[in-house]
Amino acid sequence: MRRFDFVVTCVCCALLGYFGWHAYKGPRGFPYRDGLAIKVASLKDKYESMQQQREKLEGKVSLLRPESIDPDLLDELARGNLELAKPTDVVAFTSR
Repeated sequence: MRRFDFVVTCVCCALLGYFGWHAYKGPRGFPYRDGLAIKVASLKDKYESMQQQREKLEGKVSLLRPESIDPDLLDELARGNLELAKPTDVVAFTSR
């Protein structure tokens, strides 16, 4: 009976060591978790920058809504797309 208890104890210790080693050094262990934390931080930064960009675009879109069109923005877009100017306007040509 003592030999059986010893074998069971050894098998349990071996399994505990196996799973402990994989938790610490395995492909999904602590280093992987640290890598995920770094990736999460970079994705949060990217999300925040995209959120700011979206807010800027929403502000521009709100200026173009039919119920609240900004005349200056409308004039700028019309002149840019139609490539027209008033006779009193000064036009500066730039190379792209």
